[in-house]
Formats: sequence, structure tokens, C-alpha cells
Amino acid sequence: MIIAQETSFDEAEIFALYDSVGWSVWTRDISRVCRSLSNSHLVITARDESGRLLGLARTVSDDEMICYVQELLVDKGFHGQGIGRRLLGHLMERYAHCRYFMLTTDHESTPEGPANHAFYRRLGMIEHHEQGLSAFGLRVDDP
Repeated sequence: MIIAQETSFDEAEIFALYDSVGWSVWTRDISRVCRSLSNSHLVITARDESGRLLGLARTVSDDEMICYVQELLVDKGFHGQGIGRRLLGHLMERYAHCRYFMLTTDHESTPEGPANHAFYRRLGMIEHHEQGLSAFGLRVDDP
């Protein structure tokens, strides 16, 4: 597996990856997703030896105080093979100097929640409330 930084993105390839994990809100406007990837602080990918895209992670960061992992996804057919762990580990090392390393995932009550929470805990991450912190957000639905 090859982990590398990328700055340009093929819409069909990105669509296939996001579609494989059921992120239909993202795949409705794949051009917008590719623009968001291009505007990210860092995008790293995992590819097999033939160049097939297996996973992707991207950050939004000031590269000093905060790193926010905006997305971490692995093609559904390749879950459980350590790809997500390698991508996130790469980011944790790259942004080790930042005061905050954060991400958002599904709540534990959702179908994907328990597995996601277990995955992040295995990598040493803890929830905001366990650190005496809270996170707030405003969901804006796409038209």
C-alpha cells in the first residue's frame, strides 16, 4: 500500500470511493467534493500497487494550533485491512505539533457509531466530554 499526498482529483475515482461507503450527501455533487479536497490543507490517499484508490483522509488546519480531520474513509471492500489506521496514524504524526487534533464521527447510537468509536479509541483518541470539552455545530442541509 502506498500512502501519498495528492493535490488533484479524478471525479469518477472520488465518486466511487465515497459511494462505496454510502456517503450519498457527498456524491450528489462530486465536483464540489473535488473542489473541497483541492482547498484542504492536506489530502493523503492510500493506493494499492496498481494505483487503485483504497482510502483518503483530509485535514483543515492552521498547522500550528489545530488540525481537524475533515474526512477519513476507506473503500467498503477494504475495511478491516489497516488502511484507515495507517492514514490516521500518518496524520497524527504529521500534526503532532498541533495543540488540538480533532475529528467528528457518527454518534454511538447510529449503525456505524459503535465501530467508529471503537476504531478511534484503539488509536488513543477520546471523546470531547472526556476531556472536559464540548463541541458544537450547525448542520446546514443542502438544497
